[in-house]
Amino acid sequence: MSSIGNNRQIRRILSIDGGGIKGTMPAAFLAGLEEDLGEPIGRYFDLIAGTSTGGIIALGLGMGRTAAELLELYEHRGPVIFGQNEIDDKPQGKMGRFWRNLTAIGRRVVRPKHDSATLARELKAVLNDSLIGQSQTRLVIPAWDADLRSPYIYKTAHHARLQTDYRKTALDAALATAAAPTYFKRHRTVDDIGLTDGGTWANNPTAIAVVEAITLLGWHASDLRILSLGCLDEVYMLPESPGIAGLGPKALNLYTDGQSHGALGMAKLLTGHSYDGDRIYRYSPSVPSGFFTLDDTTKIGRLKGIGMSEARKAKPHLTPIFFTEPADVFVPVHQLKEDAA
Repeated sequence: MSSIGNNRQIRRILSIDGGGIKGTMPAAFLAGLEEDLGEPIGRYFDLIAGTSTGGIIALGLGMGRTAAELLELYEHRGPVIFGQNEIDDKPQGKMGRFWRNLTAIGRRVVRPKHDSATLARELKAVLNDSLIGQSQTRLVIPAWDADLRSPYIYKTAHHARLQTDYRKTALDAALATAAAPTYFKRHRTVDDIGLTDGGTWANNPTAIAVVEAITLLGWHASDLRILSLGCLDEVYMLPESPGIAGLGPKALNLYTDGQSHGALGMAKLLTGHSYDGDRIYRYSPSVPSGFFTLDDTTKIGRLKGIGMSEARKAKPHLTPIFFTEPADVFVPVHQLKEDAA
């Protein structure tokens, strides 16, 4: 690990936004960077934060999965998770697509669009029965407690106060952070806590990761280097005086964009970026509004291509900052019994 004197060292953080199947892009970006490393890319970070689909990637990396393995989850299991593997095999004209969309809207009025049991089955194939305490990297995974109307953040035991989550399963955290309202039902944990998608309040977890690093971990702000990955930025313009119909799908963009820019702004102020030097490296390519959606798996190939192309361009710049050597081994404050033995 790079030392900067006074017993301090550079601390590398990875932050990954939420975005449903659009998580293919950051998964591909990481897989592209990983090709020359010879080991899982997660080992090069001191802390990984991820929300929703980004939380799934973060948990997988923490459990030692390669980015390439996680990319395969999106490529091969994404259509199954979002119920499009069989539908897309059937030829459909305009009327067929119309009735399919109308039926989906009707179902969504009274129940979530997708089956949480399918999501759980596919994620378990990747995360198995691993516990958060088995993570090889510090993790921060935001969710939302719908009953208490408050943040609920899964964390590894990287501080003495964090005495609970490390004994919970990574699958529980993944299902909680990814339980997007109207897409999946609320996730009931093993403790019967009703949690929903962390994207409702922290779709971009960069600021949360920076606060965690400075406060609980005690790392100096100027020592932080953050790789922040979004799930694409949509280019759109709002009407001058929109009603509900005029705003339409842009309403979601409006709130997630506001949260994301706010999170990045806070992270920049906390770290001194860019007045005292570059600290935050943000990658979230711009795309036309509405071209990619949270659950349209027909464009997985294009999402992968965008991520790989961005990684190719970014690699020469990011390698000397993040990938010269692996991070120090993470030793949790509280350990599982089998680890402590």
